[in-house]
Parts: sequence; structure tokens; C-alpha cells
Amino acid sequence: LEKYNKYPIKYGYSTVGKIVSIGKKVSPKWLNRKIFAFHPHENYFLTTMDEIILIPDDVKLLEATFFPSIETAINLVMDGSPSIGENVIVYGQGIIGLLTTYLLAQFPLNKLLTVDKHLLRRKKSKELGADESIKPDDKPSEYFKGNNMVDLIYELSGNPDTINMAIKNSSYNTRIIIGSWYGTKKTTLSLDEKFHRNRIKIISSQVSTINPLYSGRWDTNRRYDLCWKLLKKIKTDKLISHKIPFKDATEAYEILDKHRDEALQILLVY
Repeated sequence: LEKYNKYPIKYGYSTVGKIVSIGKKVSPKWLNRKIFAFHPHENYFLTTMDEIILIPDDVKLLEATFFPSIETAINLVMDGSPSIGENVIVYGQGIIGLLTTYLLAQFPLNKLLTVDKHLLRRKKSKELGADESIKPDDKPSEYFKGNNMVDLIYELSGNPDTINMAIKNSSYNTRIIIGSWYGTKKTTLSLDEKFHRNRIKIISSQVSTINPLYSGRWDTNRRYDLCWKLLKKIKTDKLISHKIPFKDATEAYEILDKHRDEALQILLVY
């Protein structure tokens, strides 16, 4: 990690663009090809062939910017294994939460309920297939129309306190998928009588590996192929709230810090 702790620090890890120059040993066919790379934000960068992912011709560059997010959402759904007729709650409707909601809405669930404090995200959540989207202080049980048994919960809010909210709203043997990345934030779990008697499951989700349940049949390329297929179906342009020139990147971070209620996907444009 030493190279990341030296100035100038490079932020980000997701870049979409075109190949504008190639080395002597690289085939000319790669020139002008659309590629995705897990690389920090830069106008231009030098990389190797094994560090890029080729974007299919029928996938637009703007669509491809959602590649890592839809990959994460796919992994979250696979880790949760939603089943027919289940009641599902998704806490957090940032981009990861919204894309996860879209995928879950393709299942024949009984009820798909999402939770977020920002009105813009709740509206977008319902557009993507949520049956209802509520504020954190609302009671989920009031929205399940008589069947208030919660089968599956996703914690995607980024707020460590939400785990206890998920436990509180769980039922017997509810599966809680933790997709949030808390970094250095600490959390205190309320593992009280309800947690143990109800045999609640807390499951971590990590996109760098595939659920062992599927890994015998799924590899990275199979998941990548599914990502591209899904990105052609989702109206990702409706999820982009801001396009900000790279030279004004400070503005993007200020929006995320002070005006999250206005933000969905923010793109830095080169």
C-alpha cells in the first residue's frame, strides 16, 4: 500500500475511455477500442493489456461507467438468494442500492421495500421497481399488508447503525446481507434475545469473490458478461445526476459532502 500513501494521491478506481496510443508490441486493432479499467481518475494513463476490460461494441461509454456498480449489485443478489414470494427490505438507495433494487424487482417477490432518507432516491427507487420506498423512521411492518414476516434484508446504507435497525425489523431466520463498506467506522451490534431466538443470519458480501455456492459454475468472465447484458437494459442515463469536468472535481466531492440529497451518480468527465 506504500504507493498509495505518497503524494500526489490518486483517488478513484473506475475509469472508462478509449485507447489513444499503443506500444510497439500491441496489435493496431486495439486503437480506439472502448475499455474499462480499475484505475484512479486521470485524463490519460499508461496500463497493460491484462489490466483492462474490453467494452462490447453495443454498450455505450456512459453505460459502462456503471460496470463496477452493477457487478456489486449482482454479487449482492447472489449472496442473498431471493426466493419466490419473499418480503425484502433494502436499506440505502445510493447507486449500489438502486441497482440492487432493480435486480430484485425482476424476481416474483411478495413485497420489495426500500429505505432511504433522501426523497430523490426514494422516487428513483420506485421507478426501478420497488413496491414502496420509505424514510428510516417509518415502520416497515406497516407496508407488508398483513404478512409482515421479513425474509431478506440488505444493509447498503453505509451507516453502521443500520445493522441494528435491520435486526430489529427481522423475523425468524431472516437473512441480513451486509454490503456496506464502513472503512474505519465502528459498529455495536445488538445481539439480544430476539437475535438468538430468531436465528437471524448476518452475511457479509464481497464483490472480489463469488459466493462459494456458485463458484463451481461461475467465474469472473461469466459475471462480466452478465454485467454488460444488464447495462444494456437499465436506463442508466436516468441515474446520472451530475457530469462534472475533471478540472472541477472539487465540486463533485462538495456535492457528496454537503448536498447528498441532490446526488445519484456523479461522473467526472475528461
